[in-house]
Amino acid sequence: MPTTRTLGLFAVATFALASMPAAAGPVMDAIKARDSLVCLVSPTAPGFSVPDSQGVFQGFNADFCRMAAAAILGDADKADIRGVGFSDSMKTLVAGEADMASRSITRTGTRDADEGMAFVVTTFYDGQGFMVPRALGVASASELDGASVCAEDGSTTLLNIADWFGARNMNYRVENIADKTARLEAFFSGKCDVYASDITALTADRQLAPNAADYVILPEVISNEPLTLVVRPDQALEAAVFWAFQVMLNADAYGITSANIDTVVADIDNQPAAVQRLFGGESAATDMAAKLGLPQDWSVQVIREVGSYSEVFDRHLGADTPFGLDRTQTPNGTPADGGLMYALPIR
Repeated sequence: MPTTRTLGLFAVATFALASMPAAAGPVMDAIKARDSLVCLVSPTAPGFSVPDSQGVFQGFNADFCRMAAAAILGDADKADIRGVGFSDSMKTLVAGEADMASRSITRTGTRDADEGMAFVVTTFYDGQGFMVPRALGVASASELDGASVCAEDGSTTLLNIADWFGARNMNYRVENIADKTARLEAFFSGKCDVYASDITALTADRQLAPNAADYVILPEVISNEPLTLVVRPDQALEAAVFWAFQVMLNADAYGITSANIDTVVADIDNQPAAVQRLFGGESAATDMAAKLGLPQDWSVQVIREVGSYSEVFDRHLGADTPFGLDRTQTPNGTPADGGLMYALPIR
């Protein structure tokens, strides 16, 4: 249990980090000059990022691209969302050909140490698992000795598999396939016994099977996967994306959504002090706008155009979707729910 002194030091450190000024940088300047934010997502991830009938990406991860565009440019539609493979997404960022990636990229120590990428904030806490054909008759990952496993080249999946099987002295063979379409085709055609990925990715990918009911996700979760927004290093850009996400979390705490934000703003003088700091005309949010070079109403635009975190979660992953997730029963709930999504104060 942390001591009072430890908590005090943590609070001081958090305040110091949050209060550091964010100097304008070349990436932020380039976004404003072109009047668009280039954001990378997975090209085929149901629930997270898939193109609609008009070719526009929709999904949980795609909405965080729009969040950033709403905060920085005042218009969520100015997010230029592009579908790119996993390994190529990080290469594209490092090469300076995109501003941001919102996809299933796990924050790890070695990745965070890469000077070409800045990990900003975790939007989804996940874990790795296994999917198998129902006909295989397997009920537990402990029964996978000798299995062939389809996995993604360049991902943490390969390392987690090696750790998990090695710790149990189990044999396995990897089909290391970079292209997701080819990887799924290999699995669905029986080239692999097992498909390994994050649990939510497995849930999404099962929907791409000829018959989803023919496949089951095993109960074991073998890793921690904090899926994090990644940007090109630029202090102002990092701060804008981080705090835009905090606006979404704070909005949840006060029941503020895209449906009622205009009513809240119209009656801002009668709102709780914390809400006034979030959305008032002369507030902590407007002070941040001046320091970060954002539109004065940046926080309002994030909620008006994208919504609160719960809205985005429920819209794409909630009870009325094929995922059927109850946020409060996942690590993505609030601390009151036993979750990890902790809203930092905007004040």
